[in-house]
Amino acid sequence: MFDLKHLIGNAWLAEAIYEKSHGRFRCLLPQDLVPPGRGSRSIRDQLLRALVACDLAVFCFDGSDLDSGTVVEFMMAKFADIPAVLVRSDVRHGGDARSTPWNLMASGFPRTAHVIVPSLPLYRSRLRHHGLDDVLRLAGQHGSATAQLVCEQTAAQCVRALDRVLATEPTMPKYLREEAYQWLALLPGLRGKRKSLRKEFESRLKAKVERDLL
Repeated sequence: MFDLKHLIGNAWLAEAIYEKSHGRFRCLLPQDLVPPGRGSRSIRDQLLRALVACDLAVFCFDGSDLDSGTVVEFMMAKFADIPAVLVRSDVRHGGDARSTPWNLMASGFPRTAHVIVPSLPLYRSRLRHHGLDDVLRLAGQHGSATAQLVCEQTAAQCVRALDRVLATEPTMPKYLREEAYQWLALLPGLRGKRKSLRKEFESRLKAKVERDLL
């Protein structure tokens, strides 16, 4: 979310997921959150608290090596037993596992689905199909339109994956829910009074139970 291409990519994918799901899935983007302070700690705390409040999570697992912040957020989601979808549009194989093109240690978690889209070959094949020269391609904005089509195709797969993980049974045993979420309130060292943090996470747990997510 720290540069233009990620801002655009996040926004496009979120809007496409909303459209393809007919409004059922509304993505909360980190770039749309306004942190209470200017410090990096405030940003981190807000992102983690917002993540735990979500019903589902979508993580972009692109790059030759996974972004460390994204991995931390993914692990926080798994600690909270949040159903998750891992999206990779990068054609490079960046891991040591046969089944997934990323680090082996980020694989195999329950209530997790994968969406792997070869975005570059799809983009190039669509452009070749039109057979436009550089002037027509740029003047007609065919590049961005083609990228949008690839994004919509990715979003459609994300919606199907979200439906799959949403239908999975919780992994966290019922007798551990309360203790687990009390620990989650303390685990990342969030700033604030412990009592208020526990109450906040208790309310998140209650909401998830009421919606049959846990």
